[in-house]
Amino acid sequence: MTKKILLIYTGGTIGMTATANGYAPQKEAFHQLLHSMPGLNADVMPEWDIIDMDPLLDSANMTAHEWNKIGGMIADHYEAYDGFVVLHGTDTMAYTASALSFMLENCRKPVVLTGAQIPLCEVRSDARDNLLTAMLIAGEGVVKEVCLYFGGSLLRGNRATKFSSDGLIAFISPNYPLLAEAGISIKYNTSALLKPQRGPFRLRRMDDVPIGVLKIFPGIQFELFEAIMTEKLRGIVIETFGAGNIPGSGTALLPIIRRAYANGTVLTVCSQCPQGAVALGAYETSTALKNAGAVSGYDITTEAAVTKLYYLFSCGFDTDSVKHLMESNLRGEMTRRDASEEK
Repeated sequence: MTKKILLIYTGGTIGMTATANGYAPQKEAFHQLLHSMPGLNADVMPEWDIIDMDPLLDSANMTAHEWNKIGGMIADHYEAYDGFVVLHGTDTMAYTASALSFMLENCRKPVVLTGAQIPLCEVRSDARDNLLTAMLIAGEGVVKEVCLYFGGSLLRGNRATKFSSDGLIAFISPNYPLLAEAGISIKYNTSALLKPQRGPFRLRRMDDVPIGVLKIFPGIQFELFEAIMTEKLRGIVIETFGAGNIPGSGTALLPIIRRAYANGTVLTVCSQCPQGAVALGAYETSTALKNAGAVSGYDITTEAAVTKLYYLFSCGFDTDSVKHLMESNLRGEMTRRDASEEK
């Protein structure tokens, strides 16, 4: 039986064409290119339909509102298709992939995000392989989770991060193995795939939650950031040195963290190092964060940490529950015991 997949075109480089003001998304031109593209209707390919997000966007303009629109498109058509391919700009693709991994609860179908560094309309483009292979993966149904395909590699969506602004190998998964590699054939790493979730599929829409990201650097003056630590700020991701270290044993940051804690703000510590994990308390310079109530993101990416905070607050959990769940593995986003297995 032929599989049927849905393409969801959100904008991004893959469907852009040249205009007087530079490359811009052009729906009609992109649709014409797809229908005339060699191989797209070959016997080995799944049947496909396409729908468009309105308006089409450069991915730099994506917000929680657009995540909800994309998630809504998948939810509305979940029963009618065997898999989904989301065509997306590269700049924030890892954020959207992470967000969808949390939003699409109990998803047991392939949701593959892909895009291109060079538009499909150009003679030399990476769009063709990315699109065709993503469609094949979505049609085969081996992977039953949100993932990201780019440049020959299939990554877990909430483990991916953008690595290059101009290279064709644009994304990496620094703390988790590839789900598949596409060479002469597509070779799946079955041991790395997420186990199918139980329960009925449902969409959890994201609320517009006030969340911040703070990157530590040498000589940072923490007091300059004190003004943002108000009761309106629900969560903050702090990118520290190494395994969770901050300057000055945290003496300058400690009062700010305590204020955030009193306001119910959840502070999650991630590492600036792409590879490796946070270990709060392993060094003196990280102990202050641990003692002040910050939670460890372990080996989670910043993209996944931000979208996970959005998700947990959108679920209506209280602060203590959010803190606990930020240190728990929900969708394979961190190397930790699953939340369902924790006591």
